[in-house]
Amino acid sequence: MSRIRVLIVDDHALVRAGLRALLTAHPDFEVAGEVSDGVVVEQCRRAKPDVVLMDLSMPGRDGLAAIRDLRHSCPTVRILVLTMRGETSVVRQALLAGASGYVLKSSSSDELLGALRAVHQGRQYITPALANALTESAPAEAPAPARRRHETELTPREREVASLLALGHTNLETAARLHITVKTVETHRKRLTAKLGFRSRADLVRFALESKLIDS
Repeated sequence: MSRIRVLIVDDHALVRAGLRALLTAHPDFEVAGEVSDGVVVEQCRRAKPDVVLMDLSMPGRDGLAAIRDLRHSCPTVRILVLTMRGETSVVRQALLAGASGYVLKSSSSDELLGALRAVHQGRQYITPALANALTESAPAEAPAPARRRHETELTPREREVASLLALGHTNLETAARLHITVKTVETHRKRLTAKLGFRSRADLVRFALESKLIDS
């Protein structure tokens, strides 16, 4: 069985030790390495993990900037944020930066393991309480009746494209996964915008959560 290689990024030694113990106790996980500061990109290149499990707080480095750099330098890696910060604005910023999931440190071990498995499989995971708050706090882009009507007009392919884009995949990655051209993805993206009135990826994530296209 292929194991999920996880790079642990946290500035607290006790937290890293606890996460290592948790992961090594499960046969489908392998710890690819540990990082205590902002050199996460360099370690990611060396260790080649499947998932980076990272806190947003780290000495000498902004966590959101680190996520953006990871997406650029290690584009195939999945990023799961594990933090104490539960503000919806921070969750949105992390997802927009390229995180595949967001879990609070107050979550259970089972939830964390499930989130790691979900993001490794290409899905997005957000702690349920945060996902609900994210949905409730986001401004509506269109009147609810009109939005529901347009949602029913989406084709199965448009739903697939919406799901992958909400998970943080680029147009190129989405095209490769669906075996279509980048131009076709761009066309679907324009249709989604026209039908649902999206103005940002945060709008797309909100729609995907509400429509159960991605996990929470």
